[in-house]
Amino acid sequence: MSTVFNFTFVPWFRSVAPYIHMHRGKTFVVGLAGEAIAAGKLPSIAQDLALIQSMGVKIVLVHGFRPQVNEQLHAKGHEARYSNGIRITDEVALDCAQEAAGQLRYEIEAVFSQGLPNTPMAGSKVRMISGNFITARPVGIVDGVDFKHSGLVRKVDVASITQSLDFGAMVLLSPFGFSPTGEAFNLTMEEVATSVAIELQADKLIFLTEVPGIRVHPDQPASEDNPIDTELPLDTAQALLKQLPPAHQSTDTGFYLQHCVKACKGGVERSHILPFATDGALLLEVYVHDGIGTMIVDEKLEELREASADDVGGILQLIEPFERDGTLVKRDRTEIERDIENYTIIEHDGVIFGCAALYPYPEAKTAEMAAVTVSPQSQGTGDGEKLLKRIEQRARAMGLSSIFVLTTRTMHWFIKRGFQNVDPDWLPEARKRKYNWDRRSQVLVKKL
Repeated sequence: MSTVFNFTFVPWFRSVAPYIHMHRGKTFVVGLAGEAIAAGKLPSIAQDLALIQSMGVKIVLVHGFRPQVNEQLHAKGHEARYSNGIRITDEVALDCAQEAAGQLRYEIEAVFSQGLPNTPMAGSKVRMISGNFITARPVGIVDGVDFKHSGLVRKVDVASITQSLDFGAMVLLSPFGFSPTGEAFNLTMEEVATSVAIELQADKLIFLTEVPGIRVHPDQPASEDNPIDTELPLDTAQALLKQLPPAHQSTDTGFYLQHCVKACKGGVERSHILPFATDGALLLEVYVHDGIGTMIVDEKLEELREASADDVGGILQLIEPFERDGTLVKRDRTEIERDIENYTIIEHDGVIFGCAALYPYPEAKTAEMAAVTVSPQSQGTGDGEKLLKRIEQRARAMGLSSIFVLTTRTMHWFIKRGFQNVDPDWLPEARKRKYNWDRRSQVLVKKL
């Protein structure tokens, strides 16, 4: 095994470990667009779902079948009809939907049942349970349009789904429901997935879709200046929906967004829109810091706050690599525990990605900003500036007139942000006595 592999694998594995721990025992509802299956993505998606389940996540998989039903209709010379984005399901369309659902359920169960050969999950056995977990009601006649056998979710059998998940099985749902009298109704994958996620109070609702997510400027074309917005607060997403035209096509910006908003308002912590075209999109979204698609959350996951005793371990883990390469002066656990009230941290999804400490010298009306650290995973995202701004606010609140840093490698970053180089003799007497002349750190001061 090469040294290069060891060097890259170990920090990578350590970086994903907190997410593996965080998601163990959680429930994910995954809505898989029929277009993903038509594009031949089912084997790789099944592999990733099996991998996620093997790490302790409970999964409900809801498949779509829009293109498959349309293909069946075309083969029978029958036109696919929609109104306001909802299929009008006549007798022929209902037969086509039942045929497509049966075929897709067979394909999905087969790909999980064969042990996923020639994949990292080879030999794994995924139990899959499906059944009549959804009770439906008709859409009825809306604005003069009779939707016939198209339906809406009336009730979700939460107890049976939960029992199946607790048994260790993956639950598979088709976008079909039945009335108490046994009448079949064609539903949409998006509504089934959203309703099930709300009723289960799932931890995540994930849509694997044709779209890459929501762009920072949804009304403008994709570009380097208009990337995917990886995190949308719920209130921002709601405001965006009000600005967008009604979404009838699955490629419309608001199509999946409206279901994500509904889920979050219904108690689902996080909803995601991911591109099935990207290999490993599920893994990238669930186990990587910034993810790949758009996540809608009830509040910002990133939190800038003062540290507590519970954060000591996370701070030590963050700064240890920088102490090892000489960027930071080594601090032991006892010192950090003693000074924990001096620390400010940036926490994202329960993981600390940045920290800085403020040590005041009131007699000199100044304070030292120390242990300034930002994880390599989030460098370049503005976390350093956020920490500096909070430290400045804390210093001003103490009535101080300046802050200073001692650094050997990052002086240019501080100079670009208003710090000026001074002689070490400038330091307050108490700090000057602890100055390490062998290290020859640069002293940089910023007036507040």
